[in-house]
Amino acid sequence: MRYVRFVSKRGTVAGFRAAESERRHRGPVISGDRHELRRDGDTPKQTNAMRLARSNRIPTPRSGVADDSRISEQPTSRLLLACPDQPGLIAAVSGFLAEAGANIVDADQHSSDEGRFFMRMAFELPPEQDRAALHRRFEAEVAGPLEMDHRFAESDERKRVAVMVSREDHCLSDLLWRWRSGELGGELVGVVSNHPDHADQVASLGLPYHHVPVEKGEREVAEARVLELLGGEIDLLVLARYMQILSPDFLSQLGVPAINIHHSFLPAFVGADPYARAHERGVKLIGATAHYVTAELDAGPIIDQDVTRVSHRDEIVDLIQIGRDSERLVLSRAVKAHLDDRVLLDGARTIVF
Repeated sequence: MRYVRFVSKRGTVAGFRAAESERRHRGPVISGDRHELRRDGDTPKQTNAMRLARSNRIPTPRSGVADDSRISEQPTSRLLLACPDQPGLIAAVSGFLAEAGANIVDADQHSSDEGRFFMRMAFELPPEQDRAALHRRFEAEVAGPLEMDHRFAESDERKRVAVMVSREDHCLSDLLWRWRSGELGGELVGVVSNHPDHADQVASLGLPYHHVPVEKGEREVAEARVLELLGGEIDLLVLARYMQILSPDFLSQLGVPAINIHHSFLPAFVGADPYARAHERGVKLIGATAHYVTAELDAGPIIDQDVTRVSHRDEIVDLIQIGRDSERLVLSRAVKAHLDDRVLLDGARTIVF
């Protein structure tokens, strides 16, 4: 028995365990929504109940979403695509994969009001010798004619991640723990810091720790050293409370995505001691935002956010602790979403499946 899940912009449409014989002989049925897929056995009442349960669910970490590894014990290929919206897109993609003998284990899609269609589909990994031919055929038969921007990724090819951090280590410690326990979804290859504070913690896990101080007026020298250490060696850079501004030239030369985390007071309380000023103003919500790093400071596409309600009873130290909890949770969700190939860019925003 195997779990198969289809999700539309309205929520979960079908989730069931199907026997092998059923999957071979029963194809998908197109419902009234031009992009929904449901199976013959799903009644409208069941489908609506699943939608209602999803809409009423309290938001949970991305780890609460069924991922490929939990659906299938086998490695999977992941197909991410974006294109102009039109009828038949799901049928075209799923039909191509079915004809190629690929067993789909997870599928998510979204249609935007601007007329763009986004999809993430995971299917059991084809033999390595057949992958290149499958990719070429998809480009020629589906992606090209339907004007799709797309890419394939393999779950067993773990992305290499480096972390940059300053003095605060709550986000770093969380990432190290998730990596050590196998929850991160990628491989940490090293930590860079402008302070020596965390060298022992990182070295105890067998990871290299690079202390690259940033002297006043010598940011370019420090960035050149970081590029020397990381250039061409990583697939993702995570700024886990790294309190130095990276130049556009550095980001361009780095050549890989970078994810940053900051508190959600921006832009109301920028600079030093934001929690003290938030306490003075009597804020009622605090939280965190994780986003891709761009040349414009703290303005990149948002991947994940969270907030926690606070009150007049919470002192500054309480706000700091709550904020740190939010930051490490939001950053880990954003990093895992990226490493699991769940993020698609839509201009200045993201689609996160």
